[in-house]
Parts: sequence; structure tokens; C-alpha cells
Amino acid sequence: MFVLPPPPRYPNGNLYTGYPPGAIIETNNTLAKHTGPEYQLLVGEGTYVQRDELLLATPPPHPSDNPVPNSNPLATTIAPPTQGTRLSLCIVAPKKLPDNPLARTITATSQRSAVPTSIQDDPLTPTTDSASFFRSSNTPVFGDNNPALAPIPTKDNKDPSKRRKPKNNIVKSNSSFVSRVIPHEALQKRLQERNPQGVFAFSNINRALQWLDLSSDVKTENLTKILFTKAHALCHHVNPFTKSTTHLDVILGFSSSDIIWYEPISQKYARINKNGAINSSAVSSIWWLPNSENLFLAAHMDGTLIVYDKEKEDAPFIPEQETSDSADIQSGPASFVIKKSVQSRNQKTNPVAVWKISHQQINCISFSPDGRHLAIVSEDGSLRIIDYLKEQLLDAFTSYYGGLTTVTWSPDGRYILTGGQDDIVSIWSFADATLVARCQGHSSWVTDVKFDPWRCDERNYRFGSVGEDCKLLLWDFSVGMLGRTRAVSFISGPS
Repeated sequence: MFVLPPPPRYPNGNLYTGYPPGAIIETNNTLAKHTGPEYQLLVGEGTYVQRDELLLATPPPHPSDNPVPNSNPLATTIAPPTQGTRLSLCIVAPKKLPDNPLARTITATSQRSAVPTSIQDDPLTPTTDSASFFRSSNTPVFGDNNPALAPIPTKDNKDPSKRRKPKNNIVKSNSSFVSRVIPHEALQKRLQERNPQGVFAFSNINRALQWLDLSSDVKTENLTKILFTKAHALCHHVNPFTKSTTHLDVILGFSSSDIIWYEPISQKYARINKNGAINSSAVSSIWWLPNSENLFLAAHMDGTLIVYDKEKEDAPFIPEQETSDSADIQSGPASFVIKKSVQSRNQKTNPVAVWKISHQQINCISFSPDGRHLAIVSEDGSLRIIDYLKEQLLDAFTSYYGGLTTVTWSPDGRYILTGGQDDIVSIWSFADATLVARCQGHSSWVTDVKFDPWRCDERNYRFGSVGEDCKLLLWDFSVGMLGRTRAVSFISGPS
């Protein structure tokens, strides 16, 4: 007779797998500076040098967060969802860059996506995906033609230095959701004395969120460190539309499905989708909507995209409609079901809009450089291109096999990169709505892809990819290379 093995035992002092025996204590960040040829990468245009290695401290689990033994020896989901450590970078006052011969030139207008005005006005401003986008006044605001979403004019929103802030003080919070807040003892002094053109970084590592000043000589010291009770912060984003030297709007998505709107300079916060009031699944990706002060988009792990307003109260969500752009509304890469439209007149509470994309986890979303389209990849192996302003599905594609984990746009919006569980980076043409190349070089899942805006022009492109094989690969391709044959091109042998 087959008998299941007993559940694992956790001896005293080693309650958590992967932690050394003994008392678990919280450590500090460490910074290492490396020299030598093993920390250099030689490519055609020169040598890349690794200067600093910042190791973020892993916080101990919360005392009440005891591991749950699972008697199933094949179980793989005994821990809450994690997304690894991610960075949200913010330059409050970007400086005017000098002429750079490597900077991209203005590309021809795509058939389906015009070059953003922001790039035309300042071609030296790099746009590394959605983090530095949408300075263009021509980018429409989501829901601007719905009177129910019109902002209430106040004195505050006319003055950027007096942006509305959350109501609750996170340092003095008595919420069980926030375990501990550790602000720097000289926070205000450091903010006043720092170079405004320096880089802020927000990073998540397990149940901790760290706010760092990467331009400081003591970049290992947190400006603020927040420890949450049990939830892990999986994703975050800084609003580029509202950022200033006196105000930053940061949103955080958690494994518990909660969302936090955090203003770090005043140390105020608000909790949205509290205890899963609207959607109870974890948040895998989160972004502020282009040119919007209040609206942001959250991708939940049950395959739902939800637009929230940071200042609205939550209300239990009941679908208002079941409209689909596909005949098969149940599953498949072409599924797109509108459960609440942005045009709804019921906008007194969250959510603002709800779209059911898939029955599997959404892994990554990315806005096009012109702020008009949205690329979505999910665990079902699908890449979907959506005109989110019109709430329409434009195209849907599938991976070679397995789920897709990451997606990004080229600086001119002509190409889309995806990476996934097939160990392949795929290049898709947005204008032609087709796959144009597969790049083979990784030996494990691809976890992130990004274009290098300084090495992209109207004919040639450079991008990098990282994977679970611990490799950083740099790739070059040209429009001419992609046009050599009608068959799908395979690019191998990265630089």
C-alpha cells in the first residue's frame, strides 16, 4: 500500500527553507565595486564595465507567517506568489543631454503608430519602455470623453506642487497590513541636499519595499524601508506625469491582491482593493495610464485587467456587460471580454473599467511609446495587442510553446519583443502584424527584454535580454536582415 511521506519538520531556529540555522535577523544592503576583465563585456562599439553591485537585503519572514506544511510531495505552490526583485526608476528633473553620436534618429511613421511628439521634440531623451513615456500632449487620456470621469476642478490640481496626497500616515499606521516602517533618520535633509537630477529607485524584495537614492554616495542606505505583514509587493510604478521634487505617486501591487498608493516624500498612503474587495487574485503587473493623474492599470493573476482610480472608494464588483471581440469568449488567444466599459456612467467607485483577457495568469503588460496601444503577455502563451482607448483587441499571437513572461516595445513603436518559457526571444512587427524573427541563445526561461534607445535608429536596433540561466545577452538586428526572406528569421549567436 502506498503511503504519503510525513510533512516536513522545521527545527527551531530554521523555520524557513533557504535560511541559515540560528536566529533570523534583518541585514543591511551591501555595495561591492569590481575590477578586472571578468567584469567587462567587449562589444563592437566599446567595452561595458560593471562598476557597482548593490545587493539588497532579504527581510526575514513575519513571525506570524509560519510555513504551511503540505503533505503532497509533488506540491509546488506552498509559498505565496512572487515576481522576484523589480526596480522602478525615477529621475525628477532630467538634465539636457549632450549630443550623442549613438542616439537614435527619428524614424519614419509606422502604418499604425505615429512617432510620439515627445521624441520629436527631444530626440535625445531615451525612452526605455513605459517608464519614461508620454510627455506628449497629443497622447489621449483614457476616458476623457466620459463626463462621469471628468476630474473635479480644485485649487490643488491646478498647482503641480500641491498635488493631492493620500490621507493616512504610513509611519504612524496602526494597520495590520503594514508591519514596520523604517525611514532614514535624516530623510528631509537628504532630500533637500540631493542633486535633483539624480535617480530614485523603488525595489521590492519579498515583504519589503525599499526607497533608494542611487545617485548618493551612500546608496546602500534606504531613504525608507517598509515591511508588510504577510503580503509580498510584486510590482510597482512611479507616475511620470505627476512627479516633482515635492511629490511622487507610487503604486504597489501585492500577492494578497491589495494595492497601495504611496507618496514617499510626505510618507502618506492609501489602500485600494482592500482584502480583494474587487478582485481577490494577486497583482502581477501595474502601470499608471499615460498622462493621467489618477488612473492606473493593474493586471491580476486570474487573467483580468482592471483600471482603478487612486482616489475612489472600492465597491464589490458586479459585471455590467459581457461584450467580446471574439466569437469564443471563453478561452483562446483572441479572447477579450469587457465586463465594465470605461464609458459606463457608474463611475462613483472603483473599478473604472474591467477586461477579462485570459483564464490564466497575466505576466507582463507594456504601453506603446505613443501611449495608444497595450501589449499583454500571459501564461497561456498569448501576446495580445489592444487599443485600450477604444477597448478593442487588434491582434493576438501565440508563442512557440509555453507561457510568455515579458514584453516590450521598440522606441519607435515598430517592433515588439517577447520572451518566455520556450527560451526564445521573439520579434514581432506591429505594422505588419506578424512574427519576423526568433532569437535563440538562452538556455532557460527569458525573464526580461529591453531595447537600448541609444543603439536604435530607423534601420538598426539593439536590445538586451536576461533569463533564468543568469545570462545577459545583447542582440542587434536591422530592417534589411528581417526582410531577406519571407520565412521567419532565426537570429542566433548574440553579441
